[in-house]
Amino acid sequence: MERKDHNKPTLSTPLIQVSEENRLDNGNDKNYRNSFKRKEILEEVKRQLWLAGPMISVSLLQFCLQIISLMFVGHLGELSLSGASMATSFCSVTGCSLLMGMASALETLSGQSYGAKQYHMLGIHTQRAMFVLLIVSLPLAVIWANTEPILIAVGQDVAIAAEAGRYARVMIPSLFAYGLLQCLVKFLQTQNIVFPMVVSSGVATLLHVLLCWALVLKSGLGSRGSALALSISYWINVIFLALYIKFSSSCAKTWTGFSREAFQNILTFLRLAIPSAVMVCLEMWSFEMIVLLSGLLPNPELETSVLSITLNTAATVWMIPFGLSCAVSTRVSNELGAGRPEAARLAVCVVMAMAITEGLLVGLVLILIRDIWGHAYSNEIEVVKYVAAMMPILAASNFLDGLQCVLSVRSTAEIVLGSLVILRNARGCGWQKIGAYVNLGSYYLVGIPLAVVLAFVLHIGGKGLWLGIILALAVQVFCLLTITIKTNWEQEAKKATERVYDSTIPVDTVS
Repeated sequence: MERKDHNKPTLSTPLIQVSEENRLDNGNDKNYRNSFKRKEILEEVKRQLWLAGPMISVSLLQFCLQIISLMFVGHLGELSLSGASMATSFCSVTGCSLLMGMASALETLSGQSYGAKQYHMLGIHTQRAMFVLLIVSLPLAVIWANTEPILIAVGQDVAIAAEAGRYARVMIPSLFAYGLLQCLVKFLQTQNIVFPMVVSSGVATLLHVLLCWALVLKSGLGSRGSALALSISYWINVIFLALYIKFSSSCAKTWTGFSREAFQNILTFLRLAIPSAVMVCLEMWSFEMIVLLSGLLPNPELETSVLSITLNTAATVWMIPFGLSCAVSTRVSNELGAGRPEAARLAVCVVMAMAITEGLLVGLVLILIRDIWGHAYSNEIEVVKYVAAMMPILAASNFLDGLQCVLSVRSTAEIVLGSLVILRNARGCGWQKIGAYVNLGSYYLVGIPLAVVLAFVLHIGGKGLWLGIILALAVQVFCLLTITIKTNWEQEAKKATERVYDSTIPVDTVS
Protein backbone atom coordinates (compact mmCIF):
# COMPACT_ATOMS: atom_id res chain seq x y z
CA MET A 1 0.00 0.00 0.00
CA GLU A 2 1.26 3.45 -0.95
CA ARG A 3 1.92 5.64 2.04
CA LYS A 4 0.38 9.12 1.77
CA ASP A 5 2.78 11.96 2.44
CA HIS A 6 0.86 14.37 4.69
CA ASN A 7 3.60 16.99 4.38
CA LYS A 8 3.29 17.28 0.61
CA PRO A 9 0.95 20.09 -0.48
CA THR A 10 -1.82 19.16 -2.86
CA LEU A 11 -4.45 21.10 -4.80
CA SER A 12 -6.89 20.55 -1.96
CA THR A 13 -4.61 21.77 0.84
CA PRO A 14 -3.22 25.22 1.53
CA LEU A 15 0.46 25.83 0.86
CA ILE A 16 0.87 27.25 4.35
CA GLN A 17 -0.70 25.01 6.97
CA VAL A 18 -1.32 25.53 10.65
CA SER A 19 -1.23 22.44 12.80
CA GLU A 20 -4.65 21.98 14.40
CA GLU A 21 -3.09 19.58 16.90
CA ASN A 22 -0.56 22.16 18.04
CA ARG A 23 -3.24 24.83 18.24
CA LEU A 24 -5.45 22.61 20.37
CA ASP A 25 -2.54 21.41 22.50
CA ASN A 26 -1.55 24.95 23.24
CA GLY A 27 -5.09 25.88 24.12
CA ASN A 28 -5.07 28.56 21.43
CA ASP A 29 -7.89 27.25 19.20
CA LYS A 30 -10.53 29.31 20.97
CA ASN A 31 -8.30 32.37 20.91
CA TYR A 32 -7.67 31.85 17.21
CA ARG A 33 -11.40 31.65 16.44
CA ASN A 34 -12.14 34.70 18.58
CA SER A 35 -9.36 36.67 16.91
CA PHE A 36 -10.62 35.69 13.46
CA LYS A 37 -14.18 36.63 14.43
CA ARG A 38 -13.08 40.01 15.77
CA LYS A 39 -11.23 40.66 12.54
CA GLU A 40 -14.34 39.81 10.53
CA ILE A 41 -16.46 42.13 12.67
CA LEU A 42 -13.97 45.00 12.38
CA GLU A 43 -13.79 44.55 8.62
CA GLU A 44 -17.59 44.63 8.41
CA VAL A 45 -17.72 47.77 10.56
CA LYS A 46 -15.21 49.46 8.24
CA ARG A 47 -17.18 48.46 5.13
CA GLN A 48 -20.45 49.76 6.55
CA LEU A 49 -18.96 53.02 7.82
CA TRP A 50 -17.29 53.57 4.46
CA LEU A 51 -20.73 53.29 2.87
CA ALA A 52 -22.83 54.79 5.66
CA GLY A 53 -20.77 57.96 6.23
CA PRO A 54 -21.20 59.33 2.71
CA MET A 55 -24.79 58.07 2.49
CA ILE A 56 -25.64 59.92 5.72
CA SER A 57 -24.18 63.05 4.14
CA VAL A 58 -26.11 62.50 0.92
CA SER A 59 -29.38 61.89 2.75
CA LEU A 60 -28.92 64.90 5.02
CA LEU A 61 -28.00 67.18 2.14
CA GLN A 62 -30.93 66.06 0.00
CA PHE A 63 -33.37 66.40 2.86
CA CYS A 64 -31.91 69.78 3.73
CA LEU A 65 -33.54 71.06 0.55
CA GLN A 66 -36.94 70.69 2.24
CA ILE A 67 -35.65 71.86 5.62
CA ILE A 68 -34.15 75.03 4.13
CA SER A 69 -37.32 75.73 2.16
CA LEU A 70 -39.51 75.46 5.27
CA MET A 71 -37.09 77.57 7.32
CA PHE A 72 -37.29 80.41 4.83
CA VAL A 73 -41.07 80.12 4.63
CA GLY A 74 -41.38 79.94 8.42
CA HIS A 75 -40.12 83.49 8.77
CA LEU A 76 -42.88 84.74 6.46
CA GLY A 77 -45.51 83.96 9.11
CA GLU A 78 -47.45 81.15 10.78
CA LEU A 79 -49.98 80.74 7.94
CA SER A 80 -47.24 80.49 5.29
CA LEU A 81 -45.41 77.87 7.36
CA SER A 82 -48.61 75.91 7.96
CA GLY A 83 -49.50 75.95 4.27
CA ALA A 84 -46.03 74.94 3.12
CA SER A 85 -45.89 72.21 5.79
CA MET A 86 -49.28 70.87 4.78
CA ALA A 87 -48.31 70.91 1.10
CA THR A 88 -45.02 69.13 1.81
CA SER A 89 -46.82 66.43 3.79
CA PHE A 90 -49.53 66.03 1.15
CA CYS A 91 -46.98 65.79 -1.67
CA SER A 92 -44.96 63.25 0.31
CA VAL A 93 -48.06 61.12 0.89
CA THR A 94 -49.38 61.28 -2.67
CA GLY A 95 -46.13 61.29 -4.62
CA CYS A 96 -42.67 61.11 -3.06
CA SER A 97 -43.36 58.08 -0.89
CA LEU A 98 -44.76 56.12 -3.83
CA LEU A 99 -41.84 56.96 -6.13
CA MET A 100 -39.27 56.28 -3.44
CA GLY A 101 -40.90 52.96 -2.61
CA MET A 102 -40.94 51.82 -6.22
CA ALA A 103 -37.33 52.90 -6.75
CA SER A 104 -36.29 50.92 -3.68
CA ALA A 105 -36.87 47.72 -5.67
CA LEU A 106 -33.54 48.57 -7.30
CA GLU A 107 -31.83 47.82 -4.01
CA THR A 108 -32.85 44.20 -4.42
CA LEU A 109 -32.47 43.86 -8.20
CA SER A 110 -29.34 45.97 -8.75
CA GLY A 111 -27.70 45.03 -5.46
CA GLN A 112 -27.95 41.32 -6.09
CA SER A 113 -26.95 41.69 -9.77
CA TYR A 114 -23.83 43.56 -8.67
CA GLY A 115 -23.01 40.88 -6.11
CA ALA A 116 -23.37 38.23 -8.84
CA LYS A 117 -21.13 40.27 -11.21
CA GLN A 118 -23.94 40.79 -13.72
CA TYR A 119 -22.79 44.38 -14.07
CA HIS A 120 -24.60 45.35 -17.27
CA MET A 121 -27.93 44.55 -15.62
CA LEU A 122 -27.58 47.51 -13.23
CA GLY A 123 -28.00 49.94 -16.10
CA ILE A 124 -30.92 47.94 -17.51
CA HIS A 125 -32.70 47.81 -14.15
CA THR A 126 -32.16 51.54 -13.64
CA GLN A 127 -33.46 52.51 -17.07
CA ARG A 128 -36.50 50.33 -16.56
CA ALA A 129 -37.19 51.97 -13.20
CA MET A 130 -36.77 55.48 -14.65
CA PHE A 131 -39.26 54.75 -17.41
CA VAL A 132 -41.86 53.31 -15.03
CA LEU A 133 -41.49 56.14 -12.50
CA LEU A 134 -41.87 58.84 -15.15
CA ILE A 135 -45.12 57.22 -16.32
CA VAL A 136 -46.40 56.96 -12.74
CA SER A 137 -45.55 60.63 -12.13
CA LEU A 138 -48.09 61.83 -14.70
CA PRO A 139 -51.26 61.00 -12.72
CA LEU A 140 -49.53 62.08 -9.51
CA ALA A 141 -48.97 65.53 -11.03
CA VAL A 142 -52.72 65.82 -11.59
CA ILE A 143 -53.30 65.06 -7.90
CA TRP A 144 -50.80 67.72 -6.86
CA ALA A 145 -52.53 70.26 -9.09
CA ASN A 146 -55.75 69.66 -7.13
CA THR A 147 -54.24 69.81 -3.64
CA GLU A 148 -56.48 72.63 -2.40
CA PRO A 149 -59.89 71.03 -3.11
CA ILE A 150 -58.66 67.66 -1.82
CA LEU A 151 -57.53 69.15 1.49
CA ILE A 152 -60.78 71.07 1.89
CA ALA A 153 -62.74 67.88 1.16
CA VAL A 154 -61.01 66.07 4.05
CA GLY A 155 -61.81 68.85 6.50
CA GLN A 156 -58.66 70.99 6.55
CA ASP A 157 -58.74 74.70 7.33
CA VAL A 158 -59.69 76.66 4.18
CA ALA A 159 -56.92 79.24 4.52
CA ILE A 160 -54.24 76.60 5.11
CA ALA A 161 -55.57 74.49 2.22
CA ALA A 162 -55.44 77.46 -0.17
CA GLU A 163 -51.85 78.24 0.81
CA ALA A 164 -50.91 74.55 0.48
CA GLY A 165 -52.55 74.34 -2.95
CA ARG A 166 -50.48 77.22 -4.30
CA TYR A 167 -47.30 75.70 -2.89
CA ALA A 168 -48.00 72.21 -4.29
CA ARG A 169 -48.74 73.43 -7.82
CA VAL A 170 -45.34 75.09 -8.05
CA MET A 171 -43.72 71.88 -6.75
CA ILE A 172 -45.00 69.74 -9.66
CA PRO A 173 -41.71 69.91 -11.66
CA SER A 174 -39.89 68.50 -8.64
CA LEU A 175 -42.06 65.36 -8.81
CA PHE A 176 -40.44 64.14 -12.03
CA ALA A 177 -36.95 65.06 -10.83
CA TYR A 178 -37.51 63.25 -7.53
CA GLY A 179 -38.32 59.92 -9.21
CA LEU A 180 -35.27 60.11 -11.48
CA LEU A 181 -33.07 61.12 -8.55
CA GLN A 182 -34.12 58.07 -6.54
CA CYS A 183 -33.20 55.75 -9.44
CA LEU A 184 -29.79 57.35 -9.96
CA VAL A 185 -28.99 57.24 -6.24
CA LYS A 186 -29.86 53.54 -6.03
CA PHE A 187 -27.79 52.85 -9.17
CA LEU A 188 -24.68 54.37 -7.59
CA GLN A 189 -25.38 53.12 -4.06
CA THR A 190 -25.54 49.46 -5.04
CA GLN A 191 -22.07 49.82 -6.62
CA ASN A 192 -20.66 51.43 -3.46
CA ILE A 193 -20.10 54.67 -5.40
CA VAL A 194 -21.08 57.28 -2.83
CA PHE A 195 -18.67 60.23 -2.85
CA PRO A 196 -19.90 61.67 -6.18
CA MET A 197 -23.37 61.78 -4.64
CA VAL A 198 -21.98 63.73 -1.67
CA VAL A 199 -20.44 66.32 -3.99
CA SER A 200 -23.56 66.59 -6.15
CA SER A 201 -25.90 66.91 -3.17
CA GLY A 202 -23.60 69.42 -1.49
CA VAL A 203 -23.49 71.69 -4.53
CA ALA A 204 -27.26 71.45 -4.98
CA THR A 205 -27.83 72.33 -1.31
CA LEU A 206 -25.55 75.38 -1.43
CA LEU A 207 -27.28 76.60 -4.58
CA HIS A 208 -30.64 75.98 -2.91
CA VAL A 209 -29.81 78.42 -0.10
CA LEU A 210 -29.07 81.12 -2.68
CA LEU A 211 -32.20 80.27 -4.66
CA CYS A 212 -34.42 80.46 -1.56
CA TRP A 213 -32.88 83.78 -0.54
CA ALA A 214 -33.50 85.21 -4.00
CA LEU A 215 -36.92 83.69 -4.71
CA VAL A 216 -38.47 83.84 -1.23
CA LEU A 217 -37.11 87.07 0.24
CA LYS A 218 -36.16 89.17 -2.78
CA SER A 219 -38.46 88.27 -5.68
CA GLY A 220 -41.77 88.83 -3.92
CA LEU A 221 -42.93 85.29 -4.69
CA GLY A 222 -43.12 84.42 -0.97
CA SER A 223 -43.77 80.77 -0.20
CA ARG A 224 -44.17 79.94 -3.89
CA GLY A 225 -40.55 80.99 -4.38
CA SER A 226 -39.56 78.30 -1.91
CA ALA A 227 -41.40 75.64 -3.90
CA LEU A 228 -39.84 76.87 -7.14
CA ALA A 229 -36.37 76.77 -5.60
CA LEU A 230 -37.00 73.20 -4.47
CA SER A 231 -37.90 72.11 -8.00
CA ILE A 232 -34.83 73.76 -9.50
CA SER A 233 -32.50 72.22 -6.90
CA TYR A 234 -33.84 68.69 -7.47
CA TRP A 235 -33.25 69.01 -11.20
CA ILE A 236 -29.71 70.34 -10.62
CA ASN A 237 -28.95 67.24 -8.55
CA VAL A 238 -30.38 64.94 -11.24
CA ILE A 239 -28.33 66.60 -13.98
CA PHE A 240 -25.08 66.38 -11.99
CA LEU A 241 -25.52 62.66 -11.25
CA ALA A 242 -26.59 61.87 -14.83
CA LEU A 243 -23.46 63.56 -16.19
CA TYR A 244 -21.26 61.64 -13.76
CA ILE A 245 -22.81 58.29 -14.71
CA LYS A 246 -22.51 59.10 -18.41
CA PHE A 247 -18.86 60.14 -18.44
CA SER A 248 -17.25 58.44 -15.43
CA SER A 249 -15.09 55.36 -15.96
CA SER A 250 -16.42 54.00 -12.64
CA CYS A 251 -19.75 53.28 -14.32
CA ALA A 252 -18.37 52.02 -17.63
CA LYS A 253 -19.32 48.40 -16.90
CA THR A 254 -22.71 49.13 -15.36
CA TRP A 255 -23.95 51.89 -17.69
CA THR A 256 -23.50 50.90 -21.32
CA GLY A 257 -26.03 53.36 -22.75
CA PHE A 258 -29.77 53.21 -23.22
CA SER A 259 -31.07 49.83 -24.32
CA ARG A 260 -34.37 48.46 -25.59
CA GLU A 261 -33.91 45.66 -23.08
CA ALA A 262 -35.07 48.14 -20.43
CA PHE A 263 -38.60 47.86 -21.86
CA GLN A 264 -38.58 44.10 -21.34
CA ASN A 265 -39.40 42.31 -18.09
CA ILE A 266 -41.26 45.34 -16.75
CA LEU A 267 -43.58 42.97 -14.88
CA THR A 268 -40.56 41.50 -13.09
CA PHE A 269 -39.67 44.97 -11.86
CA LEU A 270 -43.26 45.72 -10.86
CA ARG A 271 -43.51 42.50 -8.84
CA LEU A 272 -40.89 43.96 -6.51
CA ALA A 273 -41.65 47.66 -7.00
CA ILE A 274 -45.32 47.52 -6.04
CA PRO A 275 -44.80 45.68 -2.70
CA SER A 276 -41.85 48.01 -2.04
CA ALA A 277 -44.06 51.03 -2.66
CA VAL A 278 -46.83 49.63 -0.45
CA MET A 279 -44.34 48.93 2.34
CA VAL A 280 -42.87 52.43 2.18
CA CYS A 281 -46.18 54.21 1.70
CA LEU A 282 -47.91 52.50 4.61
CA GLU A 283 -45.25 53.70 7.03
CA MET A 284 -44.66 57.10 5.49
CA TRP A 285 -48.37 57.83 5.22
CA SER A 286 -48.78 57.21 8.92
CA PHE A 287 -46.23 59.92 9.73
CA GLU A 288 -47.75 62.35 7.27
CA MET A 289 -51.23 61.52 8.56
CA ILE A 290 -50.10 62.89 11.92
CA VAL A 291 -49.57 66.31 10.30
CA LEU A 292 -52.94 66.12 8.55
CA LEU A 293 -54.67 65.11 11.80
CA SER A 294 -53.03 68.03 13.58
CA GLY A 295 -55.01 70.33 11.30
CA LEU A 296 -58.21 69.05 12.98
CA LEU A 297 -57.04 69.95 16.50
CA PRO A 298 -57.93 73.23 18.23
CA ASN A 299 -55.60 76.02 17.07
CA PRO A 300 -54.68 74.17 13.84
CA GLU A 301 -52.06 76.72 12.72
CA LEU A 302 -50.00 76.14 15.89
CA GLU A 303 -50.48 72.35 15.93
CA THR A 304 -49.67 71.94 12.22
CA SER A 305 -46.57 74.13 12.47
CA VAL A 306 -45.19 72.32 15.52
CA LEU A 307 -45.95 68.83 14.22
CA SER A 308 -44.32 69.72 10.92
CA ILE A 309 -41.21 71.01 12.70
CA THR A 310 -41.13 67.85 14.81
CA LEU A 311 -41.53 65.63 11.77
CA ASN A 312 -38.80 67.48 9.87
CA THR A 313 -36.50 67.20 12.88
CA ALA A 314 -37.24 63.49 13.13
CA ALA A 315 -36.48 63.10 9.45
CA THR A 316 -33.22 65.03 9.82
CA VAL A 317 -31.78 62.97 12.67
CA TRP A 318 -33.18 59.84 11.03
CA MET A 319 -30.72 60.40 8.20
CA ILE A 320 -28.02 58.83 10.39
CA PRO A 321 -29.72 55.42 10.79
CA PHE A 322 -30.93 55.83 7.21
CA GLY A 323 -27.31 55.99 6.07
CA LEU A 324 -26.60 52.88 8.12
CA SER A 325 -29.61 51.20 6.53
CA CYS A 326 -28.37 52.08 3.05
CA ALA A 327 -25.05 50.51 3.92
CA VAL A 328 -26.51 47.30 5.32
CA SER A 329 -28.99 47.05 2.45
CA THR A 330 -26.15 47.18 -0.04
CA ARG A 331 -24.04 44.78 2.01
CA VAL A 332 -26.87 42.24 2.43
CA SER A 333 -27.94 42.30 -1.22
CA ASN A 334 -24.33 42.11 -2.46
CA GLU A 335 -23.46 39.21 -0.16
CA LEU A 336 -26.63 37.28 -0.95
CA GLY A 337 -26.07 37.85 -4.66
CA ALA A 338 -22.54 36.48 -4.24
CA GLY A 339 -23.85 33.44 -2.33
CA ARG A 340 -22.39 34.36 1.07
CA PRO A 341 -25.26 34.09 3.61
CA GLU A 342 -23.04 34.16 6.71
CA ALA A 343 -21.57 37.49 5.64
CA ALA A 344 -25.08 38.86 5.20
CA ARG A 345 -26.02 37.69 8.70
CA LEU A 346 -22.92 39.36 10.17
CA ALA A 347 -23.76 42.63 8.38
CA VAL A 348 -27.17 42.75 10.08
CA CYS A 349 -25.71 42.05 13.54
CA VAL A 350 -23.07 44.75 13.15
CA VAL A 351 -25.51 47.41 12.00
CA MET A 352 -27.86 46.67 14.91
CA ALA A 353 -25.10 47.42 17.42
CA MET A 354 -24.22 50.62 15.58
CA ALA A 355 -27.88 51.72 15.46
CA ILE A 356 -28.36 51.27 19.22
CA THR A 357 -25.27 53.36 19.98
CA GLU A 358 -26.31 56.08 17.55
CA GLY A 359 -29.86 56.20 18.91
CA LEU A 360 -28.70 56.80 22.47
CA LEU A 361 -26.27 59.56 21.50
CA VAL A 362 -28.68 61.41 19.21
CA GLY A 363 -31.48 61.17 21.76
CA LEU A 364 -29.26 62.86 24.34
CA VAL A 365 -28.43 65.67 21.91
CA LEU A 366 -32.11 66.26 21.11
CA ILE A 367 -32.94 66.64 24.79
CA LEU A 368 -30.04 69.06 25.35
CA ILE A 369 -31.03 71.40 22.49
CA ARG A 370 -34.79 71.31 23.13
CA ASP A 371 -35.03 74.94 24.31
CA ILE A 372 -33.27 76.49 21.32
CA TRP A 373 -34.23 74.30 18.35
CA GLY A 374 -37.60 75.95 17.71
CA HIS A 375 -35.94 79.33 17.03
CA ALA A 376 -34.51 77.93 13.78
CA TYR A 377 -38.04 77.60 12.37
CA SER A 378 -40.08 80.38 13.94
CA ASN A 379 -39.94 83.64 15.86
CA GLU A 380 -43.20 82.81 17.67
CA ILE A 381 -42.54 82.11 21.37
CA GLU A 382 -45.58 79.81 21.52
CA VAL A 383 -44.15 77.64 18.74
CA VAL A 384 -40.69 77.53 20.34
CA LYS A 385 -42.04 76.38 23.72
CA TYR A 386 -44.27 73.74 22.13
CA VAL A 387 -41.32 72.37 20.14
CA ALA A 388 -39.24 72.16 23.35
CA ALA A 389 -41.97 70.08 25.00
CA MET A 390 -42.02 67.69 22.01
CA MET A 391 -38.26 67.01 21.91
CA PRO A 392 -38.05 64.33 24.68
CA ILE A 393 -40.87 62.43 22.93
CA LEU A 394 -39.00 62.83 19.66
CA ALA A 395 -35.83 61.42 21.24
CA ALA A 396 -37.66 58.23 22.24
CA SER A 397 -39.23 57.81 18.81
CA ASN A 398 -35.87 58.40 17.11
CA PHE A 399 -34.28 55.54 19.08
CA LEU A 400 -37.00 53.08 18.06
CA ASP A 401 -37.14 54.41 14.52
CA GLY A 402 -33.40 53.90 14.12
CA LEU A 403 -33.71 50.24 15.11
CA GLN A 404 -36.59 49.57 12.76
CA CYS A 405 -34.82 51.55 10.07
CA VAL A 406 -31.84 49.22 9.89
CA LEU A 407 -33.94 46.09 10.39
CA SER A 408 -36.48 46.92 7.85
CA VAL A 409 -35.11 49.70 6.75
CA ARG A 410 -37.29 52.02 7.40
CA SER A 411 -37.96 54.26 5.35
CA THR A 412 -38.75 55.56 7.53
CA ALA A 413 -38.61 57.58 4.95
CA GLU A 414 -35.83 58.45 2.45
CA ILE A 415 -36.92 60.84 4.28
CA VAL A 416 -39.93 61.56 6.22
CA LEU A 417 -41.31 64.31 4.01
CA GLY A 418 -39.61 63.52 1.02
CA SER A 419 -37.91 60.49 1.96
CA LEU A 420 -38.51 58.63 5.10
CA VAL A 421 -39.33 55.03 5.24
CA ILE A 422 -37.85 51.95 3.70
CA LEU A 423 -37.36 48.40 5.06
CA ARG A 424 -33.80 48.19 3.88
CA ASN A 425 -32.73 44.92 5.32
CA ALA A 426 -36.08 43.65 4.08
CA ARG A 427 -35.50 45.15 0.67
CA GLY A 428 -32.02 43.71 0.40
CA CYS A 429 -33.58 40.27 0.66
CA GLY A 430 -36.64 41.02 -1.42
CA TRP A 431 -38.96 40.76 1.60
CA GLN A 432 -41.09 43.72 0.58
CA LYS A 433 -44.40 41.90 1.07
CA ILE A 434 -43.47 40.96 4.63
CA GLY A 435 -42.50 44.58 5.30
CA ALA A 436 -45.86 45.75 3.98
CA TYR A 437 -47.75 43.46 6.36
CA VAL A 438 -45.63 44.57 9.32
CA ASN A 439 -46.20 48.24 8.54
CA LEU A 440 -49.92 47.74 8.02
CA GLY A 441 -50.36 46.11 11.41
CA SER A 442 -47.98 48.38 13.33
CA TYR A 443 -49.23 51.73 12.10
CA TYR A 444 -52.85 51.21 11.10
CA LEU A 445 -54.01 48.65 13.64
CA VAL A 446 -51.97 50.04 16.55
CA GLY A 447 -50.34 53.42 15.97
CA ILE A 448 -52.93 55.61 14.23
CA PRO A 449 -55.95 54.40 16.29
CA LEU A 450 -54.05 55.01 19.54
CA ALA A 451 -52.86 58.41 18.28
CA VAL A 452 -56.47 59.43 17.59
CA VAL A 453 -57.56 58.27 21.04
CA LEU A 454 -54.73 60.09 22.80
CA ALA A 455 -55.13 63.32 20.85
CA PHE A 456 -58.90 63.67 20.47
CA VAL A 457 -60.43 61.53 23.25
CA LEU A 458 -57.89 62.09 26.03
CA HIS A 459 -57.16 65.62 24.72
CA ILE A 460 -53.36 65.30 24.84
CA GLY A 461 -53.13 67.14 21.51
CA GLY A 462 -50.07 66.96 19.27
CA LYS A 463 -48.14 65.04 21.93
CA GLY A 464 -50.78 62.33 21.81
CA LEU A 465 -50.45 62.01 18.04
CA TRP A 466 -46.70 61.47 18.34
CA LEU A 467 -47.06 59.03 21.25
CA GLY A 468 -49.24 56.88 19.00
CA ILE A 469 -46.39 56.75 16.49
CA ILE A 470 -43.98 55.68 19.24
CA LEU A 471 -46.23 52.75 20.13
CA ALA A 472 -46.41 51.78 16.46
CA LEU A 473 -42.62 51.88 16.21
CA ALA A 474 -42.30 49.62 19.25
CA VAL A 475 -44.57 47.02 17.65
CA GLN A 476 -42.71 47.34 14.34
CA VAL A 477 -39.28 46.84 15.93
CA PHE A 478 -40.48 43.73 17.76
CA CYS A 479 -41.93 42.19 14.58
CA LEU A 480 -38.90 42.97 12.42
CA LEU A 481 -36.44 41.74 15.03
CA THR A 482 -38.36 38.46 15.27
CA ILE A 483 -38.33 38.08 11.47
CA THR A 484 -34.60 38.84 11.24
CA ILE A 485 -33.71 36.33 13.97
CA LYS A 486 -35.71 33.58 12.25
CA THR A 487 -34.30 34.30 8.78
CA ASN A 488 -32.74 31.37 6.92
CA TRP A 489 -29.86 33.20 5.24
CA GLU A 490 -28.74 30.19 3.21
CA GLN A 491 -32.19 29.99 1.63
CA GLU A 492 -32.20 33.74 0.95
CA ALA A 493 -28.85 33.41 -0.84
CA LYS A 494 -30.33 30.73 -3.13
CA LYS A 495 -33.33 32.94 -3.88
CA ALA A 496 -31.03 35.86 -4.67
CA THR A 497 -29.08 33.77 -7.17
CA GLU A 498 -32.28 32.63 -8.89
CA ARG A 499 -33.60 36.22 -9.02
CA VAL A 500 -30.39 37.56 -10.56
CA TYR A 501 -30.13 35.04 -13.34
CA ASP A 502 -33.85 34.97 -14.09
CA SER A 503 -33.74 38.74 -14.69
CA THR A 504 -31.06 38.37 -17.35
CA ILE A 505 -33.23 36.26 -19.67
CA PRO A 506 -34.70 38.47 -22.42
CA VAL A 507 -38.44 38.18 -22.87
CA ASP A 508 -38.19 37.45 -26.59
CA THR A 509 -36.09 34.32 -25.92
CA VAL A 510 -38.67 32.73 -23.66
CA SER A 511 -40.92 30.28 -25.45
